[in-house]
Amino acid sequence: MNTADSTQLPVIIIGAGMAGLSCACYLHRAGRPVLLLEAADAVGGRVRTDVTPDGFRLDRGFQVLLTRYPEVERLIDYGALNLQAFRSGAVIRLPDGQETTLQNPLQQPTAAFSALTSRIGTLPDKLRIVSMVQHVRRFTSEQLLSRNSSNQLSTVDFLRQYGWSEQIIQNFFRPFFGGVFLDRSLSTAANFFEFVFKQFVEGEAAIPALGMQQIPEQLAARLPTGSLRLNTPVRSVEGTTVHLESGETLQGAAVVVAVDGEAAAQLLPAAAPTPVQWRRTTCTYFAGPASPARADKLLRLNSSPTALVHNVAFPSEVAPAYAPAGQRLISVSTHGEHGLSEADLTARLRQELTEWFGAAAARWQHLRTYAIPYALPVYPAGQAARQTLKLSNGQYRCGDYAAYPSLNAALASGREVADMILSA
Repeated sequence: MNTADSTQLPVIIIGAGMAGLSCACYLHRAGRPVLLLEAADAVGGRVRTDVTPDGFRLDRGFQVLLTRYPEVERLIDYGALNLQAFRSGAVIRLPDGQETTLQNPLQQPTAAFSALTSRIGTLPDKLRIVSMVQHVRRFTSEQLLSRNSSNQLSTVDFLRQYGWSEQIIQNFFRPFFGGVFLDRSLSTAANFFEFVFKQFVEGEAAIPALGMQQIPEQLAARLPTGSLRLNTPVRSVEGTTVHLESGETLQGAAVVVAVDGEAAAQLLPAAAPTPVQWRRTTCTYFAGPASPARADKLLRLNSSPTALVHNVAFPSEVAPAYAPAGQRLISVSTHGEHGLSEADLTARLRQELTEWFGAAAARWQHLRTYAIPYALPVYPAGQAARQTLKLSNGQYRCGDYAAYPSLNAALASGREVADMILSA
């Protein structure tokens, strides 16, 4: 056991996902020693990128970075990531198989006529979007998250109370924000909807040129040599003592459990919160010599309630390094339970993609399927946007499951725990 003076002991952080990395960076910046333990072979947690032998970059689940997230702006160096942005808007496939395009008229002024004449909703619906833009701009992001009045409503109830028609709810809000929340029922708390709406109005949805894993790797690179140990699973935690699966015992000045909610409950059963519920998604990657996106950099949304293809993105049209020369990468997302084997799901997706994009889609090469059962924590109406992060003297937790489902929440909870430790 480490017997060094307690003032020199490191803060031990278990989990090198975005919350743990955030906590470690803020503590290191303040001059506190840290030791970051990660069971996997790389940092990032749910934010990982695999590179295939052929040179495709596959993020583990379709993900984007919303550039106006306040915690992201506070901590991340955008220039070093060489961010590549999607265009603001989406191509939406309606239930009758026809497509319509909605572009943000506030970010794309020349697209205003297209936005007003698209078939996603009525003219009053589209004017309410302008009203909603004005509404969210009256508040900071933090104020929107703490709005108790909208926290008590689900997103779908909020939309109906605001006056939007069922047409625009079904054709736009369910496919678009249902994809963000992994919740096409839109049962997610409305204050989070307002927060995310503001991010899309004021910022961009982007991906690093070399994949989403560049974000956690940027943070890990700021830590001193020797402060990060990969392939180091933890067996248990007692107070500020950490027992590794290898049999090694470590003593810390404090312990921060920065793993996901399920793993946190196993490490700290006495202090475990209410069991976390999770939203799941499946991301299936295909490759082809060309994409039907015509380099428009727009996300494709499917408004059909019975489809397995929920949204389609063409990452290499936005960031060319996602695919080798002469190839295009196609990302297909299916949210929720589908009950299909990988082979059956792939076959069903091919059928739907061929109906949508034509015969060429039947020849797309299946690259890989990622089934992600713990993609985002459920954030229902009435749940507090902040849960207890200090569990006992010397024990803390952080992660988006203790707040609301986003990268911003993971980074924020890590910063808040670092502040608690520094002020203790």
